[in-house]
Amino acid sequence: MFKILIIEDDKGIREGLSELLLTSNYLPLILDMNNISVEKIQELSPDLILLDINLPGINGRDFVREIRKILNTPVIMVTSRNTEMDEALAISYGADDFIAKPYNPTILLLRIAAILRRSNLASEIKTYRNLQIDLKKGTISSTKSNSKAIELTKNELLIFRTLLYNQERIVSRNELMTELWDNCEYINDNALTVNISRLRDKLEKLGETSTIETRKGLGYILAK
Repeated sequence: MFKILIIEDDKGIREGLSELLLTSNYLPLILDMNNISVEKIQELSPDLILLDINLPGINGRDFVREIRKILNTPVIMVTSRNTEMDEALAISYGADDFIAKPYNPTILLLRIAAILRRSNLASEIKTYRNLQIDLKKGTISSTKSNSKAIELTKNELLIFRTLLYNQERIVSRNELMTELWDNCEYINDNALTVNISRLRDKLEKLGETSTIETRKGLGYILAK
C-alpha cells in the first residue's frame, strides 16, 4: 500500500482527500500544520506528497525546493489557480505534477497512479535504516560501512520487499506465501520460517539487529 502525505490547511479538503485515497487503496498520512518540516516528512517516508501551494505562513514553491534538497519523493502541487504559468512554475520549482482546485477526483487518482508507476519503475534502490536495497540486483549493502553487499535469494528478496512495502502494518504468513506463489516460488510454512531466519541473519551481518519482528498469531512487521 503506497503512503501519500497530504499537506493541506483546509480540514474539509484534507478529510475528503483522505477518504478518496483510502477507498482507492492508498494509505493517507496527515502532517500537523503546526509542525511542518522536511525532517518530519522524512520521518513519515511517504511515497508521494500532495502539497497545497498556498499554505498559511509557508511559501509552497520554496518548500518544494527545500524538499528537493533532501528527498526525491514525488510531489503534486495543488493550487486554487489554474493557468499554464502556474503549472510551469510548479514543475520548475521541483514538483512532479500540478492540479488545480476544485480537482476532479478521477483525474487526481490517475495522476497519482501515473507518478507512482514512473517512480517505482525508475527507482530500483530502496532504503531501510542504514541499509540500501537494490531490488534489481537482489543485494543489500550498508550505508555506514564499506562491507561487501550481500546477495539475497529470490525468496528472501520477495519476502523482504513485501515487508518493506508494508512497513506500517503486520504482514501475515499467508500474505507472504501468496506473494511467493504469485511469483512462481511456492514454499510451505516451514520453508517460510527458514527463509525469514536466513534473512534476519543477513541483515544482522550488515549491522542491523531486531529488524523483522514476529507478532505471534498475526505475522511479521519491519521494526522502525
